[in-house]
Amino acid sequence: MASLGCFPLPEEQFQCSVCQQVFTDPVTTPCGHNFCRACLRAAWDGGDVCRCPACDKPFTPRPEMSINAAFKELADAFRRAAAAVRRAEPGEVACDVCAATSLQVGALKSCLVCLTSYCEAHLEPHRRVGALMVHKLIEPATGLQERMCRKHERLLEMFCRDEMECVCRFCTETQHKGHRAVAVEEESGERKVQMKKSEEDFQLMIQERLKKVEEIQSCLKLSNTNTDTETEASDLLFASLIRSVEERQAEVNAEVKEKRGDAERRAEELGDELQQEISELQRRCAELQDLRDSEDHLNVLQKSPSLMSPPPTRDWAEIDVDPELCVGTLRGALSKLDRTLTHELAGLKKEGRASNREILQ
Repeated sequence: MASLGCFPLPEEQFQCSVCQQVFTDPVTTPCGHNFCRACLRAAWDGGDVCRCPACDKPFTPRPEMSINAAFKELADAFRRAAAAVRRAEPGEVACDVCAATSLQVGALKSCLVCLTSYCEAHLEPHRRVGALMVHKLIEPATGLQERMCRKHERLLEMFCRDEMECVCRFCTETQHKGHRAVAVEEESGERKVQMKKSEEDFQLMIQERLKKVEEIQSCLKLSNTNTDTETEASDLLFASLIRSVEERQAEVNAEVKEKRGDAERRAEELGDELQQEISELQRRCAELQDLRDSEDHLNVLQKSPSLMSPPPTRDWAEIDVDPELCVGTLRGALSKLDRTLTHELAGLKKEGRASNREILQ
């Protein structure tokens, strides 16, 4: 069992065996076992014979129990120290030494030599003992065993540029002998430079797509303006027609609205697709930024290739929304209708033709 900070005793030594909590007002039985005073009273009040809850030794008569002041002081100090410990958050790396206890203490560093994560208290020997001070410490990480060469059980601290994989120093003297091998720190540094370039490229792609979003919105606005203008112009023509053309007017307006709806749906679909690409690129940028800030060089080398490759995107160079979809639609249809009506009215009487022409003008 691990101890808590400066306490040399494990946590279980400060726990009452009845309630499994840190002692409150501890008392010591004649047989030498410690219990919370309330826990011992409850145990003795419930039976005819007073027995030790730990060893079952009977006591006759019932002994008077006084609080063990010295042990109470220790238990209270332990309780305060335990409350002050920084507990590991969900998903956070916990101290391996403390993990065997109920205290899940957040790790401060992970040792690549010991393959163990330590909280601040248990990291202290690595800061004081000479043999431990040379150990390689990194930010808290999981899967430390995966950082070891499976063949030689040595730390993966080299990177083979010929095989593009992390290796140990023994590997560089055997199957990777003669290959271009560098320290993982060096390769990680160069990879981060490449990652920065990829991030800049992604940012440029984001800006291009944001510009395309504005362009599409501008085209849509112009398209709406043009359709509104066409509708107003057509309404002036419809006003000069007789009741017999009202049904055609409704049909033409419906056609314009349908095309406008198609244009709006098309613009919305393109906008949604662009936003999805932007979100993916932003996510890639955020992950690249986090990876570039990481001191976990092995993690950088393992994850960077997939993050540096641009995600599948559409070529937006030729994609746009035609703002002229409906220009001329209504006016052309009405002009054709006007010509048809004029032709049909040609055989009418002169007075009728004159009257109808006056209405249609």
